[in-house]
Amino acid sequence: MLRFILEVLAVVPLRAMQLTTILNHGYHFPRFVYPHARFGPDQKSIEIAVRPREGSAALCAGCRRPAPGYDHLPERSFECIPFWGFLVFFLYSMRRVNCRRCGVVGEEVPWGDGKHQLSKAYMLFLARWARQLSWKETAEAFHTSWEKVCAAVAYVVTFGLQHRTLAPLRAMGVDEMPYAKGHKYLTLVYQIDPHLTRLLWVGRERTVESFHGFFTLMGEELAAQIQLVCSDLWKPYLQVLREQCSPALHILDRFPIVSQMNKALDEVRAAEAREMARAGHQPLLKKTRWCVLQRKDHLTPQQKFRLRDLLRYNLRTVRAYLLKEDFPQFWNYNSPTWAGMFLEFWCRQTMRSRIEPMKKIARMLRAHRPLLLHYFKARKEFSSGVVEGLHHKAKVTMRKSYGFRTFRILELALYHSLGKLPEPELTHEFF
Repeated sequence: MLRFILEVLAVVPLRAMQLTTILNHGYHFPRFVYPHARFGPDQKSIEIAVRPREGSAALCAGCRRPAPGYDHLPERSFECIPFWGFLVFFLYSMRRVNCRRCGVVGEEVPWGDGKHQLSKAYMLFLARWARQLSWKETAEAFHTSWEKVCAAVAYVVTFGLQHRTLAPLRAMGVDEMPYAKGHKYLTLVYQIDPHLTRLLWVGRERTVESFHGFFTLMGEELAAQIQLVCSDLWKPYLQVLREQCSPALHILDRFPIVSQMNKALDEVRAAEAREMARAGHQPLLKKTRWCVLQRKDHLTPQQKFRLRDLLRYNLRTVRAYLLKEDFPQFWNYNSPTWAGMFLEFWCRQTMRSRIEPMKKIARMLRAHRPLLLHYFKARKEFSSGVVEGLHHKAKVTMRKSYGFRTFRILELALYHSLGKLPEPELTHEFF
């Protein structure tokens, strides 16, 4: 019997506890009180009234200093974090103040920001979920709109960009990403230090003018701290990096080199297949494209058999394939000297092959020989693999936008997912 009474006494205070009491305990603002809470007209929402505490002065939204009151605006609702499936709204009549510095302006309220319809806590709540789900799925899960999720992400990203610290910055990577039809590209700049990898900047184009915008944001003092840069062979990137980061060790991205070799090999195969077809020879190169372009460990048993049969013939495609397969040995060296000797040997063999697409690759490698050897001078501590990993995450983030390809939306999504930005602090953590 005594145990039953103790259990009842433990439960009664919880049942008697009102929602306003919970809010005062967990989401308390000294200058405001919650006089009452009620169900909305649709019985599917909770409306919580808010009023200023007696004797408390309003703060100017411009300078955030106390100012005398001027008048009141019509009652306004702020959407908050849902509670047990109910939509929750704060109802408050904003005061206007007559500030000596800013004139007649609205007051600042601690739960809201400017003209946002969502409270700060709810915007942070939605933004954190939008990092795990797509924005559309986040909106559906919490019975709100895609536009409100977008506004929440924009609020958190704007706060993060204003409060982030860029220094110290030792290593950075530059990459491009297509984002719309018509050859539209973004320029993405990453920090790739061992202790921190994050997105630093998003540029609208991949031009010299666009990339200069990043160094304008950085400033000369911070740009001078960069010791290492990873990039691909895109000429505007190389030009700007020579101008802005000439003392830094510049490492070329190996993946575009592999891609260009595959492109040259495919060009050789296609041209030779057409020549054999015109001459009426046996179609040895038919259905061999992926046999020579894919890595050996990715080939199917049938493709391996087809490749083994093809290598018995003295074709230009076979010679180009063998040259392509020999080049990855370059990345296995540790000494810049030995790596340079192998590079010169490979280029010399390629120039003697009389295969013009492959000779073009050899001339390109010779032209960028110092940048290729910087990979070994950096003792292989930095590579484009980190940049490619971040690039893959950027593509996943772009797919989450579900068809929205405007620059502003992609910029917000990329900063939100990859920027590792600081977030606003709340008086209480709801999640």
